Amino acid sequence: MSIFKYKAVDKNRETVSGLMEAASEEDAIGILREKGMMIISLNKEAETVKSSQKFIFGWVKAKDLVVFSRQFSVMVSANVTIVQALKILVDQTANIKLKAIISDVAYEVDAGSKLSDALGKRANVFSNFYVSVIRSGETSGRLDDSLNYLADEMEKDYDMMSKIRGAMIYPAFVFFGLGAVGVVMMVYVIPKLLTVLTESGAELPMATKILIAVSGFMVNWWYLILIFFAGVIAGIYFLLKNSAGRMVFDSLVLRLPIFGKLFQRIYLVRFSRSLKTLIAGGVALTEGLRIVADVVGNNVYKKLILETVKEVEDGNSISSVFVTDENVPKMVSQMLSIGEKTGKLDIVLDRITDFYGREVNNIIANLMTLMEPVIMVIMGIAVGIMVAAVILPMYNMAGQM
Repeated sequence: MSIFKYKAVDKNRETVSGLMEAASEEDAIGILREKGMMIISLNKEAETVKSSQKFIFGWVKAKDLVVFSRQFSVMVSANVTIVQALKILVDQTANIKLKAIISDVAYEVDAGSKLSDALGKRANVFSNFYVSVIRSGETSGRLDDSLNYLADEMEKDYDMMSKIRGAMIYPAFVFFGLGAVGVVMMVYVIPKLLTVLTESGAELPMATKILIAVSGFMVNWWYLILIFFAGVIAGIYFLLKNSAGRMVFDSLVLRLPIFGKLFQRIYLVRFSRSLKTLIAGGVALTEGLRIVADVVGNNVYKKLILETVKEVEDGNSISSVFVTDENVPKMVSQMLSIGEKTGKLDIVLDRITDFYGREVNNIIANLMTLMEPVIMVIMGIAVGIMVAAVILPMYNMAGQM
């Protein structure tokens, strides 16, 4: 598939331009003519990537979607028509995949489709949550407010996830570096040093013997190590693809020391923020819960939320399932019950979001503070093992000569 930039005259004799995706130039011409357009120019912009490469080149990143939503909300709030705003955004969007999608959406809306329907056809980019907020804004006649609300919440969620990724980059880089240095030492450096010790005939400490065995295994059986790690990665992949396996994995994530609490808070923030946005946009509570179940990102909470939907449909409180689950703090279920009774559920959800959002920030800050001494201790242990296994035997051997 390729992306083509076109300029044409539509049925209303207006000059329009944009991007479209087609298998060839002939197909692009056919598509435009079917839409009743008279082509002025048609140029090939780029090749779209295969699905196997999509994560490298053709993926619409969260940041791209956040920027698009913010710019779109600003223009619609300034009384720019939806079609005109979308056409402006085609030129302002850097991501070529999103650029082509916006161009198609603009044409469909201009042809009479609802914005929510046009976005809903691109479910791989615009989630059910995103489309539902837009649809509620169209229904209530407050699309500008819905867009602003959506942009605000998406920015908050993006900022939170950016902080988490940023906090993980430093330790991940350090541990990767330590692993790479360790492999080089064990494969290339240690064997040469240990040759001197083994040829001396001296009695070697247990630490040195272990190091010799590990180094020899890595040198002679390196392909088994690669097969093992490939098997582990494949096993995790298929585990996550299976619903039962995914449930086990998500349960284990919530029980991790230190990080389990962090992930729990992240899922609660996603739940409360997304549900608040939908309720404020006029989406029914049960429908909002179904949408949020797919947004939260953890099957344990998804199951919990879907059970809550059944309880609400049967006339019970939204907190009836939450109050008995160990993965939901008591404060959350109590606040939800109060919000439901007072008719201020959206305000209560906003308070929950703020509270646990601050907790996430505090946990991340504490992890960053603790990470440096932990890394120093690990490096000290690694250096100590090397000294005990290599340097001390060589020192003792030199003293005996």
